[in-house]
Amino acid sequence: MGARFDTSPCRPQDLGKFEVTTRDGAARLGRLFTNHGILETPMLLPVVNPNIRTIEPREMLEDFGVQALITNSYVIWKHEKLRLPALEQGVHQLLDFPGIIVTDSGTFQSYVYGDIDVGVKEIVAFQRDIGVDIGTMLDVFGRPDQSIDELKDAVLETVQRAPESLDEAGPDLLLNGPIQGGLHDFLRSESAEKMGSVSGKFRGFTVHPIGGIVPIMERHRYLDLVKIILAVKETIPVNRPIHLFGCGHPMLFPMSIALGVDLFDSAAYALFARDGRLLTPHGTVRIGNLKEWPFPSRILNGVTPSEVREMEEKQRTDLLARYNLEITQAELARCREAVRSGKIWSLVEQRSHSSPELREAYLFLKDKLILNEDITSSEIIRSSFPVRSGSERWTSDSGARPHLLHANALICERWTPPLTNWKGETMQNPGVLLIMSGRSPWRDSVKSDIIRALSHNPNLIPLIQTPNGLLPFDLEDWAPLCHIQAFDSIWSSLTLPSDDKLREFGLDPTNISILESTGEAIEKELRNQIFNWLEKSQISAKCSVFLNASRESTEKWLEDMTVDRSSTGRIRNVFTADGRHVLSPRLHDGGISLTNEGAKDLHSFGARLPKLVLQEDAIPFVRDGRNVIHGFIEEVDAHIAPGLACLIVNSNGELVAHGVSKCTSNEIMSFSKGIAVRTRGGIKIQDIE
Repeated sequence: MGARFDTSPCRPQDLGKFEVTTRDGAARLGRLFTNHGILETPMLLPVVNPNIRTIEPREMLEDFGVQALITNSYVIWKHEKLRLPALEQGVHQLLDFPGIIVTDSGTFQSYVYGDIDVGVKEIVAFQRDIGVDIGTMLDVFGRPDQSIDELKDAVLETVQRAPESLDEAGPDLLLNGPIQGGLHDFLRSESAEKMGSVSGKFRGFTVHPIGGIVPIMERHRYLDLVKIILAVKETIPVNRPIHLFGCGHPMLFPMSIALGVDLFDSAAYALFARDGRLLTPHGTVRIGNLKEWPFPSRILNGVTPSEVREMEEKQRTDLLARYNLEITQAELARCREAVRSGKIWSLVEQRSHSSPELREAYLFLKDKLILNEDITSSEIIRSSFPVRSGSERWTSDSGARPHLLHANALICERWTPPLTNWKGETMQNPGVLLIMSGRSPWRDSVKSDIIRALSHNPNLIPLIQTPNGLLPFDLEDWAPLCHIQAFDSIWSSLTLPSDDKLREFGLDPTNISILESTGEAIEKELRNQIFNWLEKSQISAKCSVFLNASRESTEKWLEDMTVDRSSTGRIRNVFTADGRHVLSPRLHDGGISLTNEGAKDLHSFGARLPKLVLQEDAIPFVRDGRNVIHGFIEEVDAHIAPGLACLIVNSNGELVAHGVSKCTSNEIMSFSKGIAVRTRGGIKIQDIE
């Protein structure tokens, strides 16, 4: 296929930095800057034994797209035939690999074989001297069967070794800071917090591997693995990649990536091949009784399982190892594409059925997300874009998808009934017009029936009962809430909402009417009056939910609004009474976009839209419409959220621009590279009245 990876050094000022380019909740696509190219994550680092190269590293790069590999610095250090060439020529020439080389320190060998005879500073210095890109300090391996006191000692000893390891690394060697703690959540969190805060003469750790998990995975204890990842995520710096040490089975990629893991490594591609086993996204398959291959493969094209079984051992191992690496790379590509398309949790649901242990881990996660009772669950939900085009393929697991939970939370927290009915009368204790029929777009399927019902009782609020819960009719085109693909039996089995849920919406649960189709004729003028009220209510509702502006301020702001429409009659642009274009409802996803005039209005009347304070140096560029870049931000409101609008101001609170955040508040203040906010419009000084 040919190498497609640029192995040239990054800019010196970027060395060790990590930026996120795309996200789907905690899952993220990132770029890690090194001296041998920019590592695109999530990515697998195949383990290469320098003594036994089942697949040559150069072939990994050129034929399998492997940008980085991991080898063991202790093995190279211990064997003179490897150590001397590595010191003289560098590890890249030793392995004939121009890409990124990561090394382990010998900690895993201490777990397998007992004590190793190398010092803490000595092994870091060796990794530095042979030109490693990302090395690893000599941490203390924590086994799951150890006592809590032993594990505490492992964590403490690792932390104590960290400063001297970072200092010894020098300015060019990036270093892994492993997280230990066994099966104890509090120890994992403590380890992550302490390792994340250590700093050396040149920098802190660049990557944080989660160590000590191989014994857990060997026993298929995936629930424990998930708990460990969640515990680490509570305290780990958000601007550093997380590496799952020793994890390389494709079955585990989707769930791990969805929880924020960025890097994997494993020798499984070769080890499983020696045992006649195939890696697949759904588990492991032995070739012993296969008549056909379970997955299409360019590596196995033209050869049958029986022919492979008859091969000599080395030939068979080499072939199966290449297949395993191919299928591993393909599953990672599938995961990355799922993040780009916003479907990573759908993929997690599918893969969770691959084994009982993996399903157990998923069901645990599902409950945590639905209950949303801890920091990590809340972060996963709040970091998911709540508005996204496309549809939602519904299963029994779909209600736990973070972006749907985020959307539901926004409705519960921000949506309120309209202040007045279509007659202009104040709404007092409004009742519910429950829509349990029709399909999206509801504006077409049930609009006429809603107008008839409201003509008889103006104090009813239309709500749609969906498999995902209640959806106010004035948000009926919010994607993907409005595009749920489910069996008819799921729709027909929906039940009445609980009294508590209706009270959460500010509605009277004793006053419920079920929408029915009567075919009754409505006088045109009355019909238009109710329809216009519904449209205005929709604009007001979207301002409440997406811009965090109250119904009261929005209705006052847009009291005499005018609109223009698409060819299908939908509102495209909203204008104030004096003709200024302030809003544009987005037809493709049901969201809403501010204009510069709208941003100025919201800023002037003190709307609750979150604000970001920009450093002075960046203000001229952002006023010209440039994006807000990490590292040029002074402070940010805590409730800023990815995918939602925000105002950009200077230190005096004056409006500079408006845009859509790509990050949570924690991420905005932590990262030093990449785009924090996509600016939709800069406000020139002369445009501020």
